[in-house]
Amino acid sequence: MSELVKHTYDVELKWDEGRQGTLRSNKLNDTIEVATPPEFPGGVEEIWSPEHLFVASVSSCFMTTFTAIAEYSKLKYEELSVPATGTMSNESGKFAMTEIILRPKLVIMDENQKEKALRILQKAEEACLITRSIKTEVKLEPEVLVAVGG
Repeated sequence: MSELVKHTYDVELKWDEGRQGTLRSNKLNDTIEVATPPEFPGGVEEIWSPEHLFVASVSSCFMTTFTAIAEYSKLKYEELSVPATGTMSNESGKFAMTEIILRPKLVIMDENQKEKALRILQKAEEACLITRSIKTEVKLEPEVLVAVGG
């Protein structure tokens, strides 16, 4: 039987004014301004919203999971970007994040590694602990490119 492992991640949000606050953690140097998104009453332009952070948590978890699996699998790559789009809708009468589409773009050097790269991208989406923790549907639309000279 495996040992139960727990990790905690503490954050503190301090209300600043109106619909804005500042997010911080005693373990991190940076702070993040957060606010109601501009699509809602009282929303603020150009500031991270909980909705942005939700999509970012899925995208960043995918990236960190991919890099770990790729390292373990000895997959060499030159570049990785993970554009992500979250869709919020009120399909059930209440707003919820109903879908996130991850569109990772991976650049490899060896054409012969393309199928392996696609398998690792898929495995990363399946293994991402944030994705496994939410009810939002996460779709993966990967693209693997071979670098010139590869």
